[in-house]
Amino acid sequence: MDLRSTACLMMVSLMAAACGGNSQKGDAETSDGNMAISTEKNAKGDSTLYGLACDGCTDSIIVLLPNSGGDPDTFDIINATLRRQVFGKARIGDKLAVTVNPEDSGEALKVIDLDVLKGSWCFKQMPKLRNISKMPKRLQRRILEEMSDSEKTALLVPREVGYQFKREYTVLPIGNIRHASTTDDQSMVEYTPIALYSEWRIFNGKIILKKAMPAMANAGPDKQRKPREICDTADLVLLQADSLVLRFKDGDKSFYRKRKQ
Repeated sequence: MDLRSTACLMMVSLMAAACGGNSQKGDAETSDGNMAISTEKNAKGDSTLYGLACDGCTDSIIVLLPNSGGDPDTFDIINATLRRQVFGKARIGDKLAVTVNPEDSGEALKVIDLDVLKGSWCFKQMPKLRNISKMPKRLQRRILEEMSDSEKTALLVPREVGYQFKREYTVLPIGNIRHASTTDDQSMVEYTPIALYSEWRIFNGKIILKKAMPAMANAGPDKQRKPREICDTADLVLLQADSLVLRFKDGDKSFYRKRKQ
Protein backbone atom coordinates (compact mmCIF):
# COMPACT_ATOMS: atom_id res chain seq x y z
CA MET A 1 0.00 0.00 0.00
CA ASP A 2 1.54 3.31 -1.06
CA LEU A 3 1.78 6.55 0.91
CA ARG A 4 -1.28 8.10 -0.74
CA SER A 5 -3.43 5.07 0.17
CA THR A 6 -2.15 5.13 3.75
CA ALA A 7 -3.00 8.82 4.06
CA CYS A 8 -6.50 8.15 2.80
CA LEU A 9 -7.04 5.35 5.32
CA MET A 10 -5.87 7.57 8.16
CA MET A 11 -8.34 10.18 7.02
CA VAL A 12 -11.16 7.61 6.93
CA SER A 13 -10.85 6.89 10.63
CA LEU A 14 -11.30 10.61 11.34
CA MET A 15 -14.24 11.03 8.97
CA ALA A 16 -16.21 7.83 9.50
CA ALA A 17 -19.32 9.71 10.54
CA ALA A 18 -19.28 11.65 7.27
CA CYS A 19 -19.09 8.52 5.11
CA GLY A 20 -21.97 6.56 6.58
CA GLY A 21 -24.29 4.20 4.77
CA ASN A 22 -27.22 1.93 5.50
CA SER A 23 -24.99 -0.90 6.55
CA GLN A 24 -22.84 -1.63 9.57
CA LYS A 25 -20.07 0.90 10.14
CA GLY A 26 -16.44 0.28 10.84
CA ASP A 27 -13.48 -1.15 8.98
CA ALA A 28 -13.52 -4.78 7.93
CA GLU A 29 -10.73 -6.89 6.50
CA THR A 30 -11.54 -8.39 3.10
CA SER A 31 -10.56 -11.84 1.85
CA ASP A 32 -7.44 -10.48 0.16
CA GLY A 33 -6.22 -8.79 3.33
CA ASN A 34 -7.20 -5.24 2.41
CA MET A 35 -8.83 -3.08 5.05
CA ALA A 36 -12.30 -2.13 3.78
CA ILE A 37 -13.44 1.39 4.62
CA SER A 38 -17.13 0.43 4.44
CA THR A 39 -19.10 -2.82 4.63
CA GLU A 40 -21.94 -1.32 2.61
CA LYS A 41 -23.00 -3.56 -0.28
CA ASN A 42 -24.27 -2.48 -3.68
CA ALA A 43 -27.90 -3.18 -4.50
CA LYS A 44 -28.39 -6.09 -6.87
CA GLY A 45 -27.65 -4.91 -10.40
CA ASP A 46 -25.88 -1.71 -9.32
CA SER A 47 -22.42 -1.56 -10.89
CA THR A 48 -21.52 1.81 -9.33
CA LEU A 49 -18.13 2.06 -7.63
CA TYR A 50 -18.30 3.82 -4.26
CA GLY A 51 -15.43 5.25 -2.25
CA LEU A 52 -13.67 8.37 -0.97
CA ALA A 53 -12.00 11.14 -2.95
CA CYS A 54 -8.25 11.23 -2.34
CA ASP A 55 -5.54 13.81 -2.80
CA GLY A 56 -4.77 14.22 -6.50
CA CYS A 57 -8.26 14.90 -7.84
CA THR A 58 -8.23 17.51 -10.62
CA ASP A 59 -10.49 18.66 -13.43
CA SER A 60 -9.22 15.76 -15.54
CA ILE A 61 -8.82 12.86 -13.08
CA ILE A 62 -10.50 11.43 -10.01
CA VAL A 63 -8.48 9.54 -7.41
CA LEU A 64 -10.78 7.20 -5.50
CA LEU A 65 -10.16 4.98 -2.48
CA PRO A 66 -12.83 2.30 -3.01
CA ASN A 67 -14.95 1.02 -0.15
CA SER A 68 -13.18 -2.32 -0.48
CA GLY A 69 -9.91 -0.66 0.55
CA GLY A 70 -6.51 -1.25 -0.99
CA ASP A 71 -4.73 1.25 -3.20
CA PRO A 72 -6.59 4.23 -4.69
CA ASP A 73 -7.85 3.98 -8.27
CA THR A 74 -7.34 6.80 -10.77
CA PHE A 75 -9.96 7.55 -13.41
CA ASP A 76 -9.84 9.83 -16.43
CA ILE A 77 -12.84 12.21 -16.34
CA ILE A 78 -12.05 14.46 -19.31
CA ASN A 79 -14.85 13.08 -21.50
CA ALA A 80 -17.24 12.93 -18.55
CA THR A 81 -16.52 16.60 -17.81
CA LEU A 82 -17.11 17.57 -21.44
CA ARG A 83 -20.44 15.69 -21.38
CA ARG A 84 -21.33 17.40 -18.06
CA GLN A 85 -21.42 14.09 -16.23
CA VAL A 86 -19.30 15.19 -13.26
CA PHE A 87 -21.64 16.33 -10.50
CA GLY A 88 -20.14 18.26 -7.60
CA LYS A 89 -16.60 19.43 -6.97
CA ALA A 90 -14.82 16.58 -5.17
CA ARG A 91 -12.91 17.44 -2.01
CA ILE A 92 -10.58 15.11 -0.13
CA GLY A 93 -12.69 12.73 1.95
CA ASP A 94 -15.95 13.24 0.03
CA LYS A 95 -17.94 10.12 -0.70
CA LEU A 96 -18.19 9.53 -4.45
CA ALA A 97 -20.26 7.34 -6.72
CA VAL A 98 -18.41 6.51 -9.93
CA THR A 99 -19.77 4.85 -13.06
CA VAL A 100 -16.82 3.12 -14.73
CA ASN A 101 -16.62 2.70 -18.50
CA PRO A 102 -17.12 -1.07 -19.07
CA GLU A 103 -14.79 -0.87 -22.08
CA ASP A 104 -12.07 1.12 -20.32
CA SER A 105 -11.54 0.52 -16.60
CA GLY A 106 -9.45 3.68 -16.35
CA GLU A 107 -12.25 6.02 -17.46
CA ALA A 108 -15.22 7.24 -15.44
CA LEU A 109 -18.42 7.87 -17.38
CA LYS A 110 -20.10 9.67 -14.49
CA VAL A 111 -19.00 10.97 -11.09
CA ILE A 112 -21.42 12.04 -8.35
CA ASP A 113 -20.21 13.69 -5.15
CA LEU A 114 -22.67 12.28 -2.60
CA ASP A 115 -21.60 14.75 0.08
CA VAL A 116 -22.54 17.67 -2.18
CA LEU A 117 -25.88 16.01 -2.90
CA LYS A 118 -26.68 15.73 0.79
CA GLY A 119 -28.47 18.67 2.37
CA SER A 120 -31.73 20.59 2.05
CA TRP A 121 -32.96 21.37 -1.47
CA CYS A 122 -36.03 23.55 -2.02
CA PHE A 123 -38.15 25.25 -4.67
CA LYS A 124 -41.00 27.76 -4.58
CA GLN A 125 -44.43 26.26 -5.17
CA MET A 126 -47.27 28.47 -6.38
CA PRO A 127 -50.81 27.76 -5.11
CA LYS A 128 -53.92 27.47 -7.26
CA LEU A 129 -57.41 28.82 -6.67
CA ARG A 130 -59.72 26.11 -5.44
CA ASN A 131 -62.71 24.95 -7.42
CA ILE A 132 -65.27 27.40 -6.01
CA SER A 133 -68.11 24.92 -6.46
CA LYS A 134 -66.64 22.93 -3.57
CA MET A 135 -66.57 25.92 -1.24
CA PRO A 136 -69.31 27.28 1.06
CA LYS A 137 -71.89 29.53 -0.61
CA ARG A 138 -70.69 32.54 1.34
CA LEU A 139 -67.16 32.21 -0.02
CA GLN A 140 -68.48 31.62 -3.53
CA ARG A 141 -70.38 34.90 -3.40
CA ARG A 142 -67.34 36.73 -2.10
CA ILE A 143 -65.17 35.36 -4.91
CA LEU A 144 -67.71 36.18 -7.58
CA GLU A 145 -68.80 39.60 -6.32
CA GLU A 146 -66.00 41.09 -4.28
CA MET A 147 -62.67 39.53 -5.20
CA SER A 148 -60.51 41.78 -7.36
CA ASP A 149 -57.48 40.89 -9.44
CA SER A 150 -55.22 42.44 -6.80
CA GLU A 151 -56.77 40.22 -4.14
CA LYS A 152 -56.16 37.15 -6.24
CA THR A 153 -52.54 38.19 -6.65
CA ALA A 154 -52.22 38.61 -2.89
CA LEU A 155 -53.51 35.08 -2.35
CA LEU A 156 -51.04 33.47 -4.72
CA VAL A 157 -48.15 33.43 -2.29
CA PRO A 158 -45.41 30.90 -3.06
CA ARG A 159 -44.53 28.30 -0.46
CA GLU A 160 -41.04 26.85 0.09
CA VAL A 161 -41.06 23.07 -0.28
CA GLY A 162 -38.45 20.45 -1.02
CA TYR A 163 -36.42 17.61 0.40
CA GLN A 164 -33.57 17.03 2.81
CA PHE A 165 -31.17 14.33 1.62
CA LYS A 166 -29.63 12.89 4.77
CA ARG A 167 -26.98 10.37 5.71
CA GLU A 168 -28.08 6.76 5.93
CA TYR A 169 -29.89 7.41 2.60
CA THR A 170 -33.01 8.85 4.21
CA VAL A 171 -35.13 11.73 2.86
CA LEU A 172 -37.30 14.20 4.76
CA PRO A 173 -39.88 16.50 3.10
CA ILE A 174 -39.58 20.24 3.66
CA GLY A 175 -42.62 22.51 3.94
CA ASN A 176 -45.14 19.83 3.07
CA ILE A 177 -48.51 19.79 4.86
CA ARG A 178 -49.47 16.17 5.39
CA HIS A 179 -52.88 16.64 6.97
CA ALA A 180 -55.45 19.17 5.82
CA SER A 181 -57.02 21.25 8.58
CA THR A 182 -60.40 22.99 8.75
CA THR A 183 -58.65 26.24 7.93
CA ASP A 184 -57.09 24.66 4.86
CA ASP A 185 -60.51 23.47 3.69
CA GLN A 186 -61.87 27.02 3.87
CA SER A 187 -58.89 28.56 2.11
CA MET A 188 -59.43 29.99 -1.36
CA VAL A 189 -56.15 28.51 -2.60
CA GLU A 190 -54.51 25.11 -2.40
CA TYR A 191 -50.99 23.79 -2.79
CA THR A 192 -50.20 20.57 -4.62
CA PRO A 193 -48.77 18.03 -2.13
CA ILE A 194 -45.23 16.96 -2.89
CA ALA A 195 -44.28 13.29 -3.01
CA LEU A 196 -43.38 11.92 0.42
CA TYR A 197 -40.09 10.19 -0.23
CA SER A 198 -38.45 8.31 2.61
CA GLU A 199 -35.27 6.91 1.04
CA TRP A 200 -32.80 7.77 -1.71
CA ARG A 201 -30.22 5.70 -3.51
CA ILE A 202 -27.81 5.84 -6.41
CA PHE A 203 -28.35 3.06 -8.94
CA ASN A 204 -26.11 2.97 -12.01
CA GLY A 205 -25.80 6.74 -12.08
CA LYS A 206 -29.46 7.53 -11.45
CA ILE A 207 -31.18 8.67 -8.26
CA ILE A 208 -33.86 6.33 -6.96
CA LEU A 209 -36.39 7.98 -4.63
CA LYS A 210 -38.50 5.53 -2.67
CA LYS A 211 -41.80 6.08 -0.90
CA ALA A 212 -43.99 3.55 0.91
CA MET A 213 -47.66 3.30 0.00
CA PRO A 214 -50.38 1.64 2.14
CA ALA A 215 -51.21 -1.99 1.50
CA MET A 216 -54.02 -2.79 -0.92
CA ALA A 217 -57.43 -2.49 0.72
CA ASN A 218 -58.66 -5.74 -0.85
CA ALA A 219 -55.92 -7.89 0.64
CA GLY A 220 -57.39 -11.09 2.02
CA PRO A 221 -57.43 -11.84 5.75
CA ASP A 222 -54.95 -14.67 5.25
CA LYS A 223 -52.49 -12.44 3.40
CA GLN A 224 -49.91 -10.32 5.12
CA ARG A 225 -50.65 -6.65 4.50
CA LYS A 226 -47.35 -5.12 3.48
CA PRO A 227 -46.77 -1.59 2.20
CA ARG A 228 -46.23 -1.33 -1.53
CA GLU A 229 -42.90 0.20 -2.50
CA ILE A 230 -43.19 2.93 -5.11
CA CYS A 231 -40.03 4.41 -6.61
CA ASP A 232 -39.39 7.43 -8.78
CA THR A 233 -36.25 7.63 -10.89
CA ALA A 234 -34.43 10.88 -11.56
CA ASP A 235 -31.44 11.77 -13.70
CA LEU A 236 -28.97 14.35 -12.47
CA VAL A 237 -28.81 17.33 -14.80
CA LEU A 238 -26.92 19.76 -12.57
CA LEU A 239 -25.31 19.59 -9.13
CA GLN A 240 -23.41 22.57 -7.78
CA ALA A 241 -22.86 24.03 -4.33
CA ASP A 242 -26.22 25.85 -4.37
CA SER A 243 -28.08 24.43 -7.39
CA LEU A 244 -29.65 21.06 -8.17
CA VAL A 245 -31.63 20.03 -11.25
CA LEU A 246 -33.28 16.61 -11.42
CA ARG A 247 -34.94 15.19 -14.53
CA PHE A 248 -38.08 13.16 -13.82
CA LYS A 249 -40.27 11.46 -16.41
CA ASP A 250 -42.62 14.46 -16.39
CA GLY A 251 -39.90 17.09 -16.73
CA ASP A 252 -37.02 18.84 -14.98
CA LYS A 253 -37.27 20.14 -11.41
CA SER A 254 -34.88 22.85 -10.20
CA PHE A 255 -33.89 23.29 -6.56
CA TYR A 256 -31.81 25.74 -4.56
CA ARG A 257 -29.89 24.79 -1.42
CA LYS A 258 -31.54 25.90 1.80
CA ARG A 259 -28.87 27.03 4.21
CA LYS A 260 -29.30 26.86 7.98
CA GLN A 261 -30.41 30.16 9.44
